[in-house]
Formats: sequence, structure tokens, C-alpha cells
Amino acid sequence: MSLRALSPLDGRYGDRLKGLSSYFSEWALIKYRVHVEIEWLITMAERPEIGHVRQFSKEETGFLRSLVLEFGDEQARRIKDIEQETRHDVKAVEFYIRESIAGTSLEGVTESVHFCCTSEDINNLAYALMLRDGIQEEWLPKAQELISAAAGLAAETADVPMLSRTHGQSATPTTVGKELAVFVSRWQRQIDQVAGSEYLGKFNGAVGNYNAHIVVYSDVPWEALARHFVEDRLGLTFNPLTTQIEPHDYMAEIFHRLTRFNAVLLDFDRDAWSYISLGYFRQKVVGAEVGSSVMPHKVNPIDFENSEANVGISNALLGHLAGKLQISRQQRDLSDSSALRNVGVAIGHSLLAVHSAVQGLARVEVDREAVRADLDGAWEVLSEAVQTVLRKAGHENPYDQIKALTRGQAITQEIMEDLIRNLDLPDDDKLRLLALTPSDYVGLASELVRHIDP
Repeated sequence: MSLRALSPLDGRYGDRLKGLSSYFSEWALIKYRVHVEIEWLITMAERPEIGHVRQFSKEETGFLRSLVLEFGDEQARRIKDIEQETRHDVKAVEFYIRESIAGTSLEGVTESVHFCCTSEDINNLAYALMLRDGIQEEWLPKAQELISAAAGLAAETADVPMLSRTHGQSATPTTVGKELAVFVSRWQRQIDQVAGSEYLGKFNGAVGNYNAHIVVYSDVPWEALARHFVEDRLGLTFNPLTTQIEPHDYMAEIFHRLTRFNAVLLDFDRDAWSYISLGYFRQKVVGAEVGSSVMPHKVNPIDFENSEANVGISNALLGHLAGKLQISRQQRDLSDSSALRNVGVAIGHSLLAVHSAVQGLARVEVDREAVRADLDGAWEVLSEAVQTVLRKAGHENPYDQIKALTRGQAITQEIMEDLIRNLDLPDDDKLRLLALTPSDYVGLASELVRHIDP
């Protein structure tokens, strides 16, 4: 952990997020640019119609790809040094590759590095690969871990009756597991959409028209070649219609999906916090930890609070990026370049929020006695069942009748049973109501948990 880091993602929380640096750091961006440039050079060598780039041997192709596979801090620093001279980040990558093949059997193809490319051809593909790999390798597994943890707890507590609350007031009972299952289902819907995202790329020159391409090789099927390079070589989805930049609409779609996942997480964080406050969830005590600097008894729900804070930061950034990146003046301006450098920050705060929620879930246990005690003291919740049975029996205005007897009143078991005995109901209905307790009045809640996979 660096004590001088400007961002908490690189400082306080650096250990949790170190995996993201392989995908969203400056080092990662440089490496992905090198990767795109190298693969384009290899692709051209495989095409006989691009006559000035000869075919490479297996060893030469292996050497070129080793520039990516063996890319480290030293190589990145060299490119940054070149950038200091050129004042251009992508041109520095081009010069680095040319420098790397100088003095080898590939020296004769140095002028073919970055051939028919504009910087954005390299950048848009690098960012698409970074985004895809970072989400798939880091964010998605942790998000799925959160879902699995919640699903496991839901399965364990599917039959644990719990007093629900609507508008903060005692309401019809549910089960702990069913309420957790709701979050699992919501998260799974969003994560499926994130996992199914497309990552688009363009490779069509200065303003998207293959202008220089047609001049140098008029008989090359440039659009088909660009599609092959983007899709078959890099594993992205080809976008055939762009300006100088890929319009980033797909990024906005992904960011909106992430914000929806985050919003469900925020809802969960606040509910988990509330259940801890109510005593329904009990936090496991870790001996050396301090909950309060002055109140020794406290075990604070800091994991869920941390998660809530980072969801807010992530969604603020993701919302800005989704709105900003789709807009560029005419054929392009440079504002997207600065914005894109914050993609990793936005995803990092989301990942940190997920990390914290996973940790929070691992540290809570359901206090079944506390949950039952609260429910056993809420006999008024049976008023819904009573007025519904009265409706079935044909009584006039049963809702108002029961409201007058129960609303705002402290209803005990004895009061509720006396009320039921004095109702004009068939004996079967009356006996069914008299046998009912708040803990029994959960409907199909336990069965509904089956809709998730624990």
C-alpha cells in the first residue's frame, strides 16, 4: 500500500484491487496498444495482396508476440521515455516496436508498423480489450461470488420467518431467505446482461473511410480485412460505420448495466445495514478488531457502509462516462481520451463495493431468536388474513371493521384470538384463523426461494 497514493484505489484499498492494474493502469493501456500494433503487423504479413509486407517465419512471428508476452515495467518505461520526446502516446508505441525489431531479421518491415492506421484505430481496440478482459477476469468473478454467497444464505434461511416492513412499519411476514433471494434474482439478471455485453472495435483509418488504404492498395477488400482483424484476430465485434473514433455507444450500454447492478447492491447494503441495526443479523466478532475508538461494545457494519459509499462513487463516474463518451464534435475531438482514462477508476470503485459486500456477508449470521421474538410480538399482522377471510364470507366493509379494531393498537395474541372468536364466520374458517400465528403466516415465501440457484 502506498501512503502517498492520490487515489484510495491505489492506496488504502490497493491490495484488494491489484488485479485490476493488469487491465486499467497506464501500463496496461500501453501493453494493449503494443498488442494491437503487433497483431496488425502479423495480419498484414499473412495477406499476399499487401505486397510490401513479406510473410514472416514462425520464429519471427513468435518473436513479435514475445514483445507482448514479456512486456513489463522496463518496456513500459521505455515507451514513456519515447513519449516524452514525441509528445504522442501512440506514436511512442510505434517507435518502440520499430526500435525492438531493429537489428533483427524483421528490420526491413519497420516502416510497416502502424501502416494505414490512425492512433484511434489502435486506441479504440486497446480500450475494448482492456474493458472486456478487466470485466471478465476481475469484476464478473467477484460479482458472481457475491451472488453465490447471498444465494447460499438464502437457501439456509428459506424457512426462517421474519417480520417484513413496508414504509418502515410492521407488515405481512416473509422469510429471511425469500428476501435475500429477491436480491439474488435481481443481481443475476444484471450480471447476465453484463456478461453478454458486446465489445466493439473499428479499424478504418483517419475518419472511418479507408481513404489512404484505397490509394495504396485499391484491390484489397479493406472492410473485410478490418472485420477479420477486429473479430477473428482480437475477438471483438466489428463496427463498420464510424468517424475517426468508435462512437463508444457499447461502452455506455455496459456502464449502464454496471450502474444497475450497483443500484441493486446499494439497495442490499442498506437493507443489510438495517437488519444488523434491528438485530436480525449478528456480526461475527473478531478479537483484535476495534468497532469504536471510545465505545468498546460496538461492532459496526462498516463493510456495508464502505460498499454503499463506493457504489455512489462508481455510479457517479459510470453515469458521467456513459453520457460523455457518446458525444464527440464532428469527426472527433479529444475529450473522450481524457474521460476514458477514468474507466478503470469507475469499475474499481464498483469492484471495491462488491468486495466489501462479500466481506460483510461472510461476517453476518442470522439471529433466529431475535427474528422470531420480533415477529411473535406482531400479532397485528394477522389482520390482513382476518379481513380477507371476512371478505370471502361476504361481510360488508371488513377492512374498515378490522382497521377500527387494530390500527394503531397494541395487539397481543389474546386480543387477536378474542377478536377472531367473536367474528361471524363458519367454524372451519374461524378454527383456521385461530391456529394461525405470525410465524406461520408466510404464504409461499419458503418455496419461492427455489427460483434461485444456491
